[in-house]
Amino acid sequence: MTTERVDPPLCTDERTMLESWLDYHRSTLADKCRGLDDKQLREASVPPSSLSLLGLVRHMADVERHWFRRVLAGEQAPPLFYSDEDPDGEFHLTEADTGQQGFDAWQAEITAAREAAAGRSLDDTGLSREKKISLRWIYVHMIEEYARHNGHADLIRERIDGATGE
Repeated sequence: MTTERVDPPLCTDERTMLESWLDYHRSTLADKCRGLDDKQLREASVPPSSLSLLGLVRHMADVERHWFRRVLAGEQAPPLFYSDEDPDGEFHLTEADTGQQGFDAWQAEITAAREAAAGRSLDDTGLSREKKISLRWIYVHMIEEYARHNGHADLIRERIDGATGE
């Protein structure tokens, strides 16, 4: 699990700024999950919603996989937790689904994302639905995706044990 949240630099080049903000938000999600057991990580936010912290981690593993490996790198990487039959599968948890499994998958996808982006310019493109998508766009979208879900994570964590924070 990402262990240290570092504030992004205030003045730097564009790529460093984008990567720093993405890492900041990755670390924020990890922080929202820190110290919870599997039962707490699986706890739904507000029934009947199945939204949980572990579901968010699994969702972000698939989001990382999609944008960096499938779109940018052009890999044939099938989804990890969802399918055509269960498009929200990452949120449909069972007692067998563990935090360790979710965090391991998420961290593996973050590593793969960094590898897919390494050596590419922000103007390099991948394909999504037959449209060119720049690495710059992917970074901005990923920051937006994490920021939105970190808001969800903050509310879920507060419901679980009252913990709040940035």
